[in-house]
Amino acid sequence: MMHYWTTRRRDVLTGYLFIAPQLGGVVLFVLIPVGLAIWYSLNKWNVFTGKQTFVGGDHYAALASDPQLPSVLLATVVFSGGVVVLNITLGLLIAVLLNRRFRGATFFRTVFFSPVVVSVVAWTLVWGFLLQDNGGINGLLRAIGADGTNWLQHGDTAMLSVIVSQVVRSVGVNMVLFLAALQGVPSELYEAARIDGARSRAVFARITLPLIAPTVLLTAIITVVGALQSFAQIAVLTGGGPELSTTVLVYYVFQQAFEFNDIGYGSTVALMLLSFVMVLTLLQWQLRKRWVFHEQ
Repeated sequence: MMHYWTTRRRDVLTGYLFIAPQLGGVVLFVLIPVGLAIWYSLNKWNVFTGKQTFVGGDHYAALASDPQLPSVLLATVVFSGGVVVLNITLGLLIAVLLNRRFRGATFFRTVFFSPVVVSVVAWTLVWGFLLQDNGGINGLLRAIGADGTNWLQHGDTAMLSVIVSQVVRSVGVNMVLFLAALQGVPSELYEAARIDGARSRAVFARITLPLIAPTVLLTAIITVVGALQSFAQIAVLTGGGPELSTTVLVYYVFQQAFEFNDIGYGSTVALMLLSFVMVLTLLQWQLRKRWVFHEQ
């Protein structure tokens, strides 16, 4: 028995024991739910009687002919695109400004990051009150002589409101990541650039941005996945309305599965959402070779 447990085998066993909790979590919370979603998408499930009837690819055929799906996909693209662009751009801008040494920098870092630790539902409820016709935002507009609107009752303003609410709450995460990356850039490179007479814009484009490109890739992946999974903001603020203007894919999954009690079709839409997340993540990972300078 002692001859069996060689040093190599003990090291291998130790490694497996270390990854066992993570591996168990992946199996329990990822692989099993995905497997169940695939099974449900192939069956018609009557939630009242508990009876399941195998229907094969009927749900996938219904997905291809769903008249509401184009509007849902458009809302998903608009919402995700707005959140990703604003979140990354503002996060980087705030990080660059707060990376400088000035009095109160720590205070402003805390202010921008504090919404991240607030409950999503509580944050969204507050924004719901602010965006009402007689809410705080319209009150401020009236104070300066401008007319407001009921932001959540019109398609364009409802989408804009949801995007802004999401960005303001989550931009602090990207800010912290960018701050950590900026503080890791060697100061000697900036000093050499200043001696050579390089302008601030050239320094940022030729030194700062290439060196923080891995962090930009990380924030892009995190922000895209987070935007596609955003549910509470839409559920609390607009309920997917007015009409389908703010019904994104993740909320459409909820509607089909739990409001219309069509678990099979809801699972089919969920699998489509999962495929979108996987494709976008893999695409960004492959594109890293073009814009992350040290990737081969």
